[in-house]
Amino acid sequence: MPKICAAAPLSRFRVLDLSRVRAGPTCVRMLADFGADVIRIEPPPGIDPNEAMFAADRLSGDFQNLNRNKRSLTLNLKTPEGLEVFKRLVAEADVVVENWRPDVKQRLGIDYDTLAAINPRIILASISGFGQDGPYASRPGFDQIVQGMGGLMSVTGLPGQGPVRAGLAVADSSTGLYTAIGILTALLEREESGRGQWLHASLLHTQIAMMDFQAARFLNEGDVPVQAGNDHPTSSPMGLFETSDGHVNLGASGEGNWKRFCDALDMPQWSGDPEFATEKLRVKNRDRLNREIQQRFAERPVAYWVEMLNAAGVPCGPVYTVPQMFDDVQIRHLKVADTMRTPDGIERHYITQPVRLARTPGTLARSAPGWGEHTDELLVEAGYDQDAIARLHEKGVV
Repeated sequence: MPKICAAAPLSRFRVLDLSRVRAGPTCVRMLADFGADVIRIEPPPGIDPNEAMFAADRLSGDFQNLNRNKRSLTLNLKTPEGLEVFKRLVAEADVVVENWRPDVKQRLGIDYDTLAAINPRIILASISGFGQDGPYASRPGFDQIVQGMGGLMSVTGLPGQGPVRAGLAVADSSTGLYTAIGILTALLEREESGRGQWLHASLLHTQIAMMDFQAARFLNEGDVPVQAGNDHPTSSPMGLFETSDGHVNLGASGEGNWKRFCDALDMPQWSGDPEFATEKLRVKNRDRLNREIQQRFAERPVAYWVEMLNAAGVPCGPVYTVPQMFDDVQIRHLKVADTMRTPDGIERHYITQPVRLARTPGTLARSAPGWGEHTDELLVEAGYDQDAIARLHEKGVV
């Protein structure tokens, strides 16, 4: 089954996915969910020192979510025959995605110039830790390394706590999304020029781009961002407060929200206090204001504050654990999670695409593939007969 759905918005595109870990698979998952014919190319068993990432539990929730809607081909790119198979695939493909260190594609002979000579319309998307050139280009890159170098750990956590890692792979996931946008942009441009191009993104650059607010303020105003804990660095009151049975996040920034907040709590003394007269003054006197708000919030439960303040037009929300999150009525309504049966007959849960296209939405059409599950099928599509396929197996090419 080469296509997920002929009516899917990206069904006319074929993507060769050489990526691993998270950034690359995140990028390609978006294309796959919207119908691109994605071929995940993996090394055969026994030739890659990082084989564990391919041999890991492919029925695990994480692997299934990252690699759904893809087919799998095992291919030894270090052999002439494997390289020939790959070049055949490139001739009919639209996009190649890889996240090796920059020199690897040159060593293998599948850099952009080589691929473009085979197929001038090909788009090569390269993801790296630190960029394709420069003093750090050859370094291996992981999300946590880049969180530190990209400034995120310096602004995460409580004041004075020291560097703190964000609780999710911010650089990996956002680099994957930025790269997907780049690929779609290159595909649109190709409709005008008829030519593909090389695009590349790095975890480091993306992490700094995600520091948008803090980075731009430093570059232009010289403000050095620091840890603000659960408070907003430039708005108040905005932060976390403890209730009688849990915690809520309050977002009463801006003069309109501030007035509605004071009215809802029947606290005219706050709105009339000269120390709280403006946003800047409320930030300056945040400690006192937070203490007074905390005294009120401790009187009642989460549900009371969430309902009362939202009814008054003041942003307020509960703080969930992951199980509580998935049990929320609005989250269930949004169908954030969906199910699909894997080949072992077990119903697995998948996180759906947050971007909903009204006519051509993303789909869950196929569970993540087994290691090399579609190898023979794909070789037939590439023009190999059964004898040639058997020889490739015998030589360990596939």
